[in-house]
Amino acid sequence: MSARTLAISGFAASAVFVGALVALMVSLYLSEPRTGPFNTRFSLVDDRGNAVNQSIFQGHPALVYFGYTHCPEACPTTLYEVADWLVTLGDQGRALKAYFFSIDPERDTREVMHDYVTAFSSRITGITGEPAEMRKVSDGWFIHASKLPSEDGNYHMSHTVSLLMIGADGRLKGLIPYGTDRDEALAKIRDVLLGGGV
Repeated sequence: MSARTLAISGFAASAVFVGALVALMVSLYLSEPRTGPFNTRFSLVDDRGNAVNQSIFQGHPALVYFGYTHCPEACPTTLYEVADWLVTLGDQGRALKAYFFSIDPERDTREVMHDYVTAFSSRITGITGEPAEMRKVSDGWFIHASKLPSEDGNYHMSHTVSLLMIGADGRLKGLIPYGTDRDEALAKIRDVLLGGGV
């Protein structure tokens, strides 16, 4: 094999490797929530009937979760944990907000959301609305959410199960993956959203 052929083969192999690496990086980026400020306009309603728009992500730190009330495990477990964290943080976490955005607004009406979130904590705000408006928020944070058919003819939802930590500046500061140890989650919230402390 000539030196020229070897050089061409080497170049081609390098190009394939770089292309694969770029594709991997793009796919990883698209599978993670955004890190920049949220700037998508939307119009929704909270579980108490108040209008909600993009300003909800500004002015205070927040724990934000995307789920649905028919969720069998991840959503109720996460909301139970959030309620516990809010109590444990006490006065230190007074400024911290907690939002539960529905990814299934067809079933999750305002009334359904109210009954659901208040069963965990009066400090968790449920948010729902028109499907197209809900999609703006989930797409804006690069949250995965899709319908999957059930054997009974109904459906369930496949969705991102990590909880978002949003700073008062409206930027994503980090994630709390589903199943994170309680002490580790509390330490993250204190360090990342509440400026450290005990």
